[in-house]
Amino acid sequence: MTKLGTQFTTFDPVWAQVTEEAQAAIRDEPLLGGLIHSGILHHPSLERALSYRMSMKLASSEMPDQLIREFIDEAFAQDPEIEAAARADLVAVYERDPACHRMIQPILYFKGYQAIQAYRTAHWLWRQGRRDMAYFIQMRVSELFGVDIHPAARVGKGIMIDHAHSIVIGETAVVGDNVSMLHSVTLGGTGKEDDDRHPKIGDGVLIGAGAKVLGNIRVGNCSRIAAGSVVLEEVPACTTVAGVPAKIVGEAGCSQPSVTMDQCI
Repeated sequence: MTKLGTQFTTFDPVWAQVTEEAQAAIRDEPLLGGLIHSGILHHPSLERALSYRMSMKLASSEMPDQLIREFIDEAFAQDPEIEAAARADLVAVYERDPACHRMIQPILYFKGYQAIQAYRTAHWLWRQGRRDMAYFIQMRVSELFGVDIHPAARVGKGIMIDHAHSIVIGETAVVGDNVSMLHSVTLGGTGKEDDDRHPKIGDGVLIGAGAKVLGNIRVGNCSRIAAGSVVLEEVPACTTVAGVPAKIVGEAGCSQPSVTMDQCI
């Protein structure tokens, strides 16, 4: 912490790395200078940059970016957990996705990261009782990114959604911290019941591509769900399940499967 007269400023290592990478990207590709300046370097913090980026992506002829940015800024200001989750998600993508070599990539290019940040604003709106605006954000995220997360769903921090195509997370679903999932994952219900009907995913879970977890069932901490599996029953902690319907095929193989991203059975 550096003292400047009576003012104090806190060094933000995440934002410092993002801005350094942004400056290097402009040197390497000057044609992207406008995009990178407006999206990153023009802003004093990660929160302000995300607010701008999300508002520009979510805007439409029905809802201008200025109005969207107002309530995104309000969400960041009123709920510090959104700020903390945005950083944890960014670090998760940077550390777990082998295609991510710089922190600017998720902010500028990765729809999984962008979709989850937009969901966090929609969830804040939902908790404020602004249900129709929350639904509007859900609709735009689904249209833009192919990611459909109900704003009432509860999603933890440190989330990595790789490729993020055709993701569905239902209304009463709960996703813990440090979860990784690949494309075409569904956390859905099993019928028309209108109660607590969606899965509860524990911390540190790895969900493979195309996996479907259906019903109000618990997936234990640090477990693995193999690609293409259909999970209809509870999954104990630290185990691997595979198949249709999914069965236990062994232990998780490591203490943090969502971090190692090891999907071999």
